[in-house]
Amino acid sequence: MSHLSEDVLARARELVGLYPHPRSALIPICHLAQEQDGWLRPEAITEIADMVGLTPAEVLGTASFYDMLHTEPVGRYLVSICTNIACMLRGAYDLLEHAEQRLGVRPGGTTEDGLFTLEDAECLADCGRAPCLQVNHRYFGNVTPEAFDQVIDDLTAGRLDSEVPTHGTLIRVRREGGLRVDGQQIAEERAAMAERRAEAAGGGGGGA
Repeated sequence: MSHLSEDVLARARELVGLYPHPRSALIPICHLAQEQDGWLRPEAITEIADMVGLTPAEVLGTASFYDMLHTEPVGRYLVSICTNIACMLRGAYDLLEHAEQRLGVRPGGTTEDGLFTLEDAECLADCGRAPCLQVNHRYFGNVTPEAFDQVIDDLTAGRLDSEVPTHGTLIRVRREGGLRVDGQQIAEERAAMAERRAEAAGGGGGGA
């Protein structure tokens, strides 16, 4: 029985169909699996490997390279506090210390209720609103200790559910328009390209 849901599997197959080589769809499929579970579970990694023609070790090795992909459980909300130069100069380390005390965990830790994972992040590219943080990749700027407490209270009470989804969800709305090409057209163009390459390879030899 598949660990990945039928919807995730269907979306994954669509992604595979967009690329000449299945392995090219690895990263977006990992994001789909993480959207389902909040992190990349071992059973999901095995299914992804089969789907794209890699070994589970290769999938794990790739996923572990990227900060946005998690190969161990994280909380419902991943709280990332920027401590790079702009934020540091505006009190980021004081904010991080306050966050540790409020949540009762150090960076890399998850609260006992499983709601929050805290991390110390590199530049989050919101320097104009330093110090800043992200919760599940949603931005909060000009964060004071008091503002941090309010964010945590609002998340716990569900008051930010419309703005901040559970961890793993990059986008709430599936794209249905824009740059979409019929699958048959893709197949025909790939076949024509393969034929041209074969012809070029066949005519490339010369006599001695």
